[in-house]
Amino acid sequence: MKTAIIIPARFQSTRLPGKPLLKETGKYLIQHCLENASRANVDEILVATDDERIMEAVQSFGAKAVLTAKDHESGSARIAEAARGLDADIIINVQGDEPEIDPSMIDRLIDLHRKAMTEEKDIWASTLVSPFPENIMEGHGSPADPSCVKAILSAPDEANIRQALYFTRALAPYPRDDGGAIRRPQDYFLHIGIYAFSRDSLQRFAKAPLGRLEQIEKLEQLRILELGGRIAVEIVDSAAPGIDTPQDYERFVERVGRRA
Repeated sequence: MKTAIIIPARFQSTRLPGKPLLKETGKYLIQHCLENASRANVDEILVATDDERIMEAVQSFGAKAVLTAKDHESGSARIAEAARGLDADIIINVQGDEPEIDPSMIDRLIDLHRKAMTEEKDIWASTLVSPFPENIMEGHGSPADPSCVKAILSAPDEANIRQALYFTRALAPYPRDDGGAIRRPQDYFLHIGIYAFSRDSLQRFAKAPLGRLEQIEKLEQLRILELGGRIAVEIVDSAAPGIDTPQDYERFVERVGRRA
């Protein structure tokens, strides 16, 4: 099966406009994402963007980018447009604000999706989660943080594949006996924003109407669940920090400086 990574990158961001073109490290943020993701075992990698400035930046460091429509409501819808002429059986959506994602996690996701497709369980997509750090009980980066998406998972089936039951920004499952206090953050699963699709399921997703739950939580993966589709999930040890805010980017620049 041929594989391709498509990185969706839009210029406008509510909390960090122009995020893909930030360059305080000496490289564009989108360049860090692409170079890191390209270490995974895939046949092709490209950026799908709504902005000519991002496309020109990507081309300036020798990578491939395609220009897509500006009105896509999600990253997966954007990569679906870019994937229409692509020769790939499995397409991986790696977010353009995940510059430190472990390439081996991409390989694990591909293996999971291959396995799920073989089992023929009407799996629309596959994704990854990790336990929350056990020392973060509250505030930013904790299970109570609405920017950290929680995944509710099934038990493994006979093929040892877990499926997503729900994704939410709320604190879930809710610790009723503790009055909402988080005692064991590691009992909650943080969703890592990376997806694997087959060619057909990606286009099926893009053509489906936005669901009510998706519109309320602003989580694109809920469209699949609301339509009765299935999402396979693998648990990995930890998640690399994404870049959502100016503070996130400042911390990333510091980490890059320490590694230099």
